[in-house]
Amino acid sequence: MDDLRTTEQTDSTLRWGGLAGSLGSILMLLTFGIVAVFVGMDTMSPEQALMRFPDIKAARTVENSLYLVGLLLWVIHSLALYRALHRTSPAPALFGTVLSIVGLGVLAAGALPHIATAPISDLYHAPGATLQDQTTLVLLWQATYGILDALLVTGLFILPLGLIALGTAMLDAPSFGRRIGTTTVALGVTGLAAATVLLVEVSPIAIVGVCALIAFHLILGVKTHRLARAPHSTMLAGVNGIARPDDPRRAR
Repeated sequence: MDDLRTTEQTDSTLRWGGLAGSLGSILMLLTFGIVAVFVGMDTMSPEQALMRFPDIKAARTVENSLYLVGLLLWVIHSLALYRALHRTSPAPALFGTVLSIVGLGVLAAGALPHIATAPISDLYHAPGATLQDQTTLVLLWQATYGILDALLVTGLFILPLGLIALGTAMLDAPSFGRRIGTTTVALGVTGLAAATVLLVEVSPIAIVGVCALIAFHLILGVKTHRLARAPHSTMLAGVNGIARPDDPRRAR
């Protein structure tokens, strides 16, 4: 009875965790679409961005909100992965999950920049704003985004370390296998290389780290959900650390 209850709990955790991971990646891709269609991919100076902000404020608000929801869904998926891996590889599973959640938390702290930048934009476009006021507000805008960039770089540096640890845990997990484990480690190394460049200078290479995260949670989200769809398979038996009903070991 206890084994059955454990299997049902794990099944539910993996199902919802897998869906959360895949949905989070889809939302991240949707944010890219919103930026491309409504915001534009052109590089702008701080003053140009500030002047244009009222025209794209609604799009930015939707984009940032979807981005935050996607990060929260990835947190759920990370916890589900720990549930799936902690039996076979407790140390790397724990380290990878903790690093992933910390990294996602750092990214979430800077997920809603419009909350900080909208008041600056309002002051800049106010009827009574002088040229000196506007110059000061441009500097304030730039400083605000400097802080947000620092959060982004920090999160993108921590998260690949979590992916590498989780990938290492998957190498010894029968439910995932060496191919998925190696792919996860490769995504982590790719993201870490991009983050290392970001430590020197913020550049468009940040997209590489974000794409690595999207690919990881999309691929592993599907895989985690499939584990839940086969509760009596060898894969899920490995996740729970129990033998299948038809396993000869149960008769011993």
